[in-house]
Amino acid sequence: MVQVAAFVLMLSLALVTPGLSSRQCVLTGKWTNELGSNMTIKALNGKGEFTGSYLTAVTATTNEPTESPLQGSQHHTNQKSQPTFGFTVNWNFSDAVTVFTGQCFVDKNGKEVLKTMWLLRSRVENIKDDWKATRVGTNVFVRLQPQKE
Repeated sequence: MVQVAAFVLMLSLALVTPGLSSRQCVLTGKWTNELGSNMTIKALNGKGEFTGSYLTAVTATTNEPTESPLQGSQHHTNQKSQPTFGFTVNWNFSDAVTVFTGQCFVDKNGKEVLKTMWLLRSRVENIKDDWKATRVGTNVFVRLQPQKE
């Protein structure tokens, strides 16, 4: 009887567990991060490329942040449910560019999360100041509005 119960438990876990992680994480939509920055990712084309916009809540400049364009691509080989992606933001309000790379996850509660790492490159006047021109960081984005299924 104990062996049968163990087998039923194992079979139940095997059947239920894939459903938890099989929900696909979709990049398209509106996202916000822990600093209050917002971005919108438009529909991906057939090659996995996308465009959108980014409005940062933080800046190291004295300029007022404005919505800036982003463009990127999602790795779409084998149509994985938690894809990797990368995008570039060309800031409209400063002489800087940021590249983000990350992965789209669905957490245990079914919530989509974008885990990213970024490099921000600012323009400097000369090569001797190159050492201070690149910053690195991480951001976690969550969906602003739930994606309709």
